[in-house]
Amino acid sequence: MPFDKSPVFRKPVFSWYHSKAAYGIPIAVMLIVFMFGMAGIAVSRENDQYSAFIWIPVLLVILSGALILTATLRLIRRYISK
Repeated sequence: MPFDKSPVFRKPVFSWYHSKAAYGIPIAVMLIVFMFGMAGIAVSRENDQYSAFIWIPVLLVILSGALILTATLRLIRRYISK
């Protein structure tokens, strides 16, 4: 007898990387990186010595902000679909 690939009584199985913790941990880490980048921007604006290196904390803020945004949107979509 052939196996029915999508029976009605089965619930979809979410992988571990679709869990709440798999999105929450990177969001928490990226919040720390975001705050570190903001502190770096403040320091580089205060000291003229470091003004040439302001692009590094700006890059950290932009990239961590993008990751926070995408992970948060994925979490929101996951809760809406349930």
